[in-house]
Amino acid sequence: MTELGNRLKEARLAKNMSLDDLQVATKIQKRYLIGIEEGNYSMMPGQFYVRAFIKQYAEAVGLHPEEIFEQYKSEIPSTINEDIPEKISRVQSRENISSGNSRVFDILPKLLIALFVIGAAAALWYFYTQKGSNDSGIESSDNSGTEEVKIEESEDFAKDSDKKKKEENETIENDNNSDDEVIGEDETEVEPPKQEISVAESSGRKTVYELKNADKFELKVASTGETWVSITNEKGESFFQGTLTKGGNESQTFDFSKETEAFIKIGKSTETEIYINDEKIEFAIDPAQSVTQDITIRYLPSNE
Repeated sequence: MTELGNRLKEARLAKNMSLDDLQVATKIQKRYLIGIEEGNYSMMPGQFYVRAFIKQYAEAVGLHPEEIFEQYKSEIPSTINEDIPEKISRVQSRENISSGNSRVFDILPKLLIALFVIGAAAALWYFYTQKGSNDSGIESSDNSGTEEVKIEESEDFAKDSDKKKKEENETIENDNNSDDEVIGEDETEVEPPKQEISVAESSGRKTVYELKNADKFELKVASTGETWVSITNEKGESFFQGTLTKGGNESQTFDFSKETEAFIKIGKSTETEIYINDEKIEFAIDPAQSVTQDITIRYLPSNE
């Protein structure tokens, strides 16, 4: 058994975890966990998996993977060309962007020409329409009847005009009254500000959130699988410490309205959810990159 294997095994036993418990927590087969403790890396599926499995093992038992890799780097096989997938992804992204831009520039001249043609057709249509309406007006005036008929038409036209003006004035007054009513309603409706949850700080595996515009602070921590959680306040007073399991003791809810901070230590963030006043917050640090995380939530009441 190697020194690294002894260190990991001691940390596991200190947490009262069996290999079966560790297999559930890390989703790594038990035979690979035994191989890590015995230093038998030849049974692993590849050198990359050796480092990945050791990282998950260390995080599950509360050790810092970076410290383990540095201290026992002579025992851990190094991986080769780990950054190749990332470089390939970047090259593909540049090619996609370039091809997309070239297609846009190819289509742009055709689009401008089409818009010009449509505009010219619309202008011609408008011109001929106006010309036709003017011609019809001239013909109707030339074909008018006797002087007596013109006078009768003028009187009817005047009556119709007065009637239309009266109707228009009534419509305008009704519209103004309805606008006044709407304005009055808008002035009386004042929506309270919605609560705001923002990331104040984020570094390593630590994240600090701030809760604003809220008249209460209700904290809920739930598990979608199995995770270890510790919850304390700013004074270090413990509210909960233990394992949350889906289907069993899968969530804990506490009222932190009289507290200024809530500190949450998570053993497995990939299977942990945090809710503030029933609003789920997103992890600022990707759980796939840091399984163990330290979360601080500062409560800034709405009256501050």
